[in-house]
Amino acid sequence: MLSHLNIRTFVGGNLSIPLSEAAFECLSSPQKPFQAAVVEVSSYQLEIPNKFFCPSVSVILNLTPDHLERHKSMRNYSTIKCRVFSRMSGRKMAILPMGNPYITDAIACHANECMFAWIGGYPGIEVDMEQKVANFNVPGMELLSQLPLDALQAVGTHNYYNAAIAALSVIGLDVEIDIAAISSTIDKLKAPPHRVQIVHEDRHGVTWVDDSKATNVEATYAGLMGLTEKKLVVLLGGLSKILDAQGSNGFEQLIELLKYHRGVVTFGSSGALIKHTLSSHSLSIPCLGAKDLKDAVSLAKNMAKPGDAILLSPACASFDEFRNFEHRGKFFQELALGIIENEIRWLNA
Repeated sequence: MLSHLNIRTFVGGNLSIPLSEAAFECLSSPQKPFQAAVVEVSSYQLEIPNKFFCPSVSVILNLTPDHLERHKSMRNYSTIKCRVFSRMSGRKMAILPMGNPYITDAIACHANECMFAWIGGYPGIEVDMEQKVANFNVPGMELLSQLPLDALQAVGTHNYYNAAIAALSVIGLDVEIDIAAISSTIDKLKAPPHRVQIVHEDRHGVTWVDDSKATNVEATYAGLMGLTEKKLVVLLGGLSKILDAQGSNGFEQLIELLKYHRGVVTFGSSGALIKHTLSSHSLSIPCLGAKDLKDAVSLAKNMAKPGDAILLSPACASFDEFRNFEHRGKFFQELALGIIENEIRWLNA
């Protein structure tokens, strides 16, 4: 949004270019190279004490079990994540998920330091999915407004919230951008690759969807919630994460959503475990096991019917078979487009 509105913006942090690169550029340039910085900060980075890191706007999109092999408990994990707010005060804004008890406990010491906006609550942001409108109500900013989202070129409820949260973040930066200006950017926004990305519709009328970025159960849950118009064959697998002291992998949380779809194919190092979890919780649709992602795609193609979609939303890390989720997503897209099969046919010709 900032870039479309001609605000010079650094984008980086944990996801790409280190923030220090922006700092060096600012120190060495006679003119101000950036008006704003959009930075992803990991919980690992927030473990490091810092006297100077003080964002104008901080966002925690969600808090679900992850990295517990390092942080040991959800209480520790939430406390470390909420360190991002520790030096914020006054009109600086914290945007947080509504109704998460760990978040509520962790921010108690910051409750009177800065403005809070809740995702899905008041004060904060609510999205009307029927009308495709985001409603903002933040009294501390004197903000009471609506943002039409019907021009958004993305699928899934979570992406409509992503757009709304981005809009509120831009407003919170206080760079003299209003709702009307932000409205002009909505039709230009697209989900990044491997995040419920529609690859193509094949000659059999099956749509292929790449959600390789879904590396935990909660991300896959969000993807399934956003894809309700087609029957799905869902590919689950990779290296699953243990979510609690009892050794649960959490896949039972998907049962209620999966039961409306065509079938499931599990794959990778945790495939058998995932299949056992779903079967033991009485999954009512077919669930097949595959050795790896290539085999899983082959099984999914045979299971899908015209008008269905094949969804890669693994709910697992990728490191058993791939370098990262991008590598996994690109491999899936090549399979979806028939590139790998065509190469094999050419080599065998």
